[in-house]
Amino acid sequence: MERRSFLRGAVIGTSAAAFGGTLMRGAAYAAPAQPGAGPYGALGPANANGIMLPAGFTSRIVARSGQTVPGTSYTWHNAPDGGACYADGTGWIYVSNSEISSTGGASAIRFDASGNVTSAYRILSNTNRNCAGGKTPWNTWLSCEEVDTGYVYETDPWGVNAAVRRAAMGRFNHEAAAADPVRRVVYLTEDKSDGRFYRFVPSTWGNLSSGTLQVLTAGSATSGSFSWANVPDPDGSPTATRYQVSGAKVFNGGEGCHYANDTVWFTTKGDNRLWQLNLANNTYELAYDDSLVPGGAAPLTGVDNVTGSSSGDLFIAEDGGNMEICLITPDDVVAPFLRITGQSSSEICGPAFSPDGSRLYFSSQRGTTGSSSGGITYEVTGPFRA
Repeated sequence: MERRSFLRGAVIGTSAAAFGGTLMRGAAYAAPAQPGAGPYGALGPANANGIMLPAGFTSRIVARSGQTVPGTSYTWHNAPDGGACYADGTGWIYVSNSEISSTGGASAIRFDASGNVTSAYRILSNTNRNCAGGKTPWNTWLSCEEVDTGYVYETDPWGVNAAVRRAAMGRFNHEAAAADPVRRVVYLTEDKSDGRFYRFVPSTWGNLSSGTLQVLTAGSATSGSFSWANVPDPDGSPTATRYQVSGAKVFNGGEGCHYANDTVWFTTKGDNRLWQLNLANNTYELAYDDSLVPGGAAPLTGVDNVTGSSSGDLFIAEDGGNMEICLITPDDVVAPFLRITGQSSSEICGPAFSPDGSRLYFSSQRGTTGSSSGGITYEVTGPFRA
C-alpha cells in the first residue's frame, strides 16, 4: 500500500520509505548529502547556555525555576512544560504550564517590542500536573491536566480574567489541544499507552462551556479512513472515556498536537511516531516512525510537543533522545534544529514562536539538575524562514 507525504501530498511507498535526513519519495532509503543538516545547516558547538545552534542563531535564558524572572519580582514555576505565544500590542506574551502535582498551574512572561521582559505573573494555580495544552483563536490558553481524571482549564494570558475549568471537554489523562477554526472544534490527545484521540465540538464556537466530546474511530492499520463517535459520558466515571466507544482507535501515549491548513499532526511518545489527519477527506496516516530508519539512525526520537512556523516547518521537541528540537520541512527534510547539552535527564517542552516568527521559546523541564526545580526557559533568536 502507498501512503502520502505528510507535508506535500507526494506518494511514498510504505515498504521503502524511511525517515533520516530526507524522506525518500517512492525509493529506497539513501543518506542525505549532508547527514543531519537541514535548511539552516549543521549545528555548531555548544554556546555559553549549552545549546548547539546553526550559524546565525543565538540563545538566552529568560527564566529559571525557583528564581525571580529577570526584571520582575515573580518567581518562575517548577517543571515548565507546554507553552504558547500571544501578541500584546507591539510586544508579546509567552505562557508556560507547570507539570507539578496539586500545585501545577501556569505562568506568563510579558515582553516589549524589543524583547525586554516587562512583567511575569501567575495565570492558573493549584491544578494538577499541567502538561501541555493549546492556544485558542480567541487568544486564551487551554492548560491540560495530565492525570487520569484531569480537566482542561481555559486561562487568560494577560492574567485579568480568572481561569475556568471546562468540564465538558472531558476528564481523562489530557496532554495537548489544537483548535481548528474551520470545523470549529478542538482536538485533544491522551497520554496513556492505550490512549485515544478526541475532538470537542462546542455548542457555540468561542465558548467552551458546553458541547460534545467525540473520539476518533478507525481500524488498526497505520493508514485509512476515520470517523468520529460521541463519548457517552465525558466525565469518565465509572468507565474511562477511552473505553466507552467500540472501535475507538488506540494511540500509544498521545503528546503534542498541531493544526494547520486542514491537517492535524500529533505525536505518540510510546512508539516514537508522528500521525497526520487529513481533514478534507477524513483519512489518517503514519507520517513519521523512527523504527523505519535503517541502522537506528533516526534524527528524531522521543517525540513530544510540536508546533509549526510560518514557513510550514514543523518543530518537534524531544523528551529524552538527544535533547533536540528537530524540524520537518515542507520538502520532507527531517533534521535537528538545536540540541541542549549536559541535560540528558530532562526533556524539551513548550516550543512556541513569537508573533513575528523571529524568536522561538521553549523549556528544559528539569535542566542540568534532573529535578523539577531545575527547569530553564529559553529564547532562540535568528533568521527563521518566512
